[in-house]
This record gives sequence, structure tokens and C-alpha cells, in this order.
Amino acid sequence: MRVLLDSHVLLWWLADDDRLIRAHRDLITDVSNDVLVSAITTAEIAIKASLGKLDVPDDFEEVISAGGFERLPFTAEHASVLRRLPWHHRDPFDRMLVAQAVVEGIPLLSVDTRMRDYEVAVI
Repeated sequence: MRVLLDSHVLLWWLADDDRLIRAHRDLITDVSNDVLVSAITTAEIAIKASLGKLDVPDDFEEVISAGGFERLPFTAEHASVLRRLPWHHRDPFDRMLVAQAVVEGIPLLSVDTRMRDYEVAVI
């Protein structure tokens, strides 16, 4: 199974945070799954770190790579879906993740209940 991580799920995983729910932990640790981290997530975390809202290591990119996560670039096809998405959610990063999940036909791992308003599988 291919799954796409929402930013908070990735951060909770990396921090071994108790807020990471069991279902997400199980999907991430299952070696038969392809766990994707979007370029959008990386950008969101970088922006928030530069604003002092997050504390992430300087080698954050290497940490993600060492974790065995697959990268998902943001493409023109992903961007074109944004035009058709309803405005259930105002966060541009989350909207872009939804667009990627729609195009890729994969579920999004998130605890953000607003994501369920879109026509995308959310675990």
C-alpha cells in the first residue's frame, strides 16, 4: 500500500510522539508499504522552522531519507487539481497534499478532520 504522510504525522513519527495513533504507526512500520513524504511537507516544515515555529535539525532532509521514506515531488498535474478542489480547508499546504493524494490515488495519513471533507481516502 502507498500512503502519504501529513506534516504532523511525519513530525510525530520522527519525534516518537505519543500523539501518533497506532494505525499510523503500524502503516509506517509495515515494510510492505510505500510511505511517501511530499515536497510540500518538506517546504512547510522548512518555512515553519525559518519562522521559529518548529525546531528541526539542520540535516532534516537526511533524517527523512534515512527513515526510508519515499519522496513525492509536486507536479503540474497535482497543481491542476487545486483548481477543482472545494474550499473545505484554507491551509494551502494541506490543500496541496489533498491534491497529491487525489492524483496519486493514495490515502493520506492525517488526524486533521477537515481532510475528510474532500473526496480522498484519509486514514
